[in-house]
Parts: sequence; structure tokens; C-alpha cells
Amino acid sequence: MGKFVYKQTKSGKFNFNLKAGNGEVIATSELYNAEASCLNGIESVKKNCVGEIEDQTVENYAAVKNPKFEVYADKAGEFRFRLKARNGEVIATSEGYKTKASCLNGIASVKKNAPDAATVKED
Repeated sequence: MGKFVYKQTKSGKFNFNLKAGNGEVIATSELYNAEASCLNGIESVKKNCVGEIEDQTVENYAAVKNPKFEVYADKAGEFRFRLKARNGEVIATSEGYKTKASCLNGIASVKKNAPDAATVKED
């Protein structure tokens, strides 16, 4: 089972990682100024991870309504995803994947792990 691990950074801000059962990081958050905001971000991922996938790597892709996962290619040619909440704000991002299939597997893992994931504070 997956879990959200959050911590305070050296700069005093907070962020979280969603980790799969094997400990691999599936998605990462932005930096939050307050712990409460970070915890709200985790709840937002749990609620919004039901979104559809918008594949921006194909020509003339169909736009999908928020919440959604956007799949895109970065400058290095790797595939990444970002999860957008209903209000259009990015609430989680992925690492770079060599293949689109691996990126889509990452999204599937978020959908599977996030809804019931425990939240743990890392010191």
C-alpha cells in the first residue's frame, strides 16, 4: 500500500512525496509555506486522482476537463505527468520516464495508491 510522506525542508517550507508500496516515489508536490497547506495538498491529490488522462504528446490531442493528468515530453525527451486539480492548479508531478508506457504506469499507480494512502511525517 502506498503512503504520502511529507517533511519540512531546510528552507522551512513543506513538501510531500507519494510513495508506492515498494518505496518508489510516484509523485511529488510543490513547496508549501505551511504544514497545513501541505496536508491540504495531500487531500487534494486523494480527491483529484480520479481524473482522466490528457496526452499532450500527440498532435491535435483532445483537451480533458480538470481534474486531469497531463502527459507531456520534457526538454530531455522524457515523459512526465502532472496532476491538475479541479481549479487547474498543478498539485503533483512525476519524475521523467524513458517511455510513455512507463509514464502511464506511474499514473495508474497514483490512481491505485493515493485514495487510501496513509500520511506520514518524516523528520
